[in-house]
Amino acid sequence: MAAPRSPKGRAKALAARLADAYPEALCELDHRNAFELLAATILSAQCTDARVNIVTPVLFARYPDAPSLAAAVPLEVEEIVRSTGFYQSKARNLIGMAQALLQQFGGEVPTELADLVTLPGVGRKTGNVVRSVAFGLPGLPVDTHVLRLTRKWALTEDADPVKVEATLCSYLPPAEWGAFSLRTILHGRRVCSAKAPQCGACTMEDLCPASSLPRRRRPA
Repeated sequence: MAAPRSPKGRAKALAARLADAYPEALCELDHRNAFELLAATILSAQCTDARVNIVTPVLFARYPDAPSLAAAVPLEVEEIVRSTGFYQSKARNLIGMAQALLQQFGGEVPTELADLVTLPGVGRKTGNVVRSVAFGLPGLPVDTHVLRLTRKWALTEDADPVKVEATLCSYLPPAEWGAFSLRTILHGRRVCSAKAPQCGACTMEDLCPASSLPRRRRPA
């Protein structure tokens, strides 16, 4: 069967293929509730999930909820999250996020994206992670893997995450947004990495326009 020619058709075919390859659309940030996922996603900026998962057990043991984190001493939070990078701004955002939850949302994590993005350290990507993973609501997080692979798959030519999100959402049913993003992220980490894509082992290869590009010959 010929590969779909339109970006929308290709997106639907890729979504189905990704679902076969990754039956469980996993978020690799360890968490037990929406508050923990929100904090972990704030920490994941410019940091690997593996590193965040090392830090968060200590963080959540000391600050298990919004009231305790809102009252935290900044220097103590900084010390806990130091290894995730940008630790001063991340500590400030974590405490500010917890304080905003108390002041604006009764200490609970809101479900609406418009509310989530008012919290310190929370943009559309983080908000959509929380919506789709913690609450099972429509949300399509666009991270570096989603940006890279959707351009490689010729689903969009945009580099603006907001525009990419809007384009992808127009291609897929809302119920599939979160899973498509999570599976694309898993594929980018496990198979189609930026530095060493495993095209020969990729189950998306026949759907990927980039796979038809001429290979560079190695020098003799």
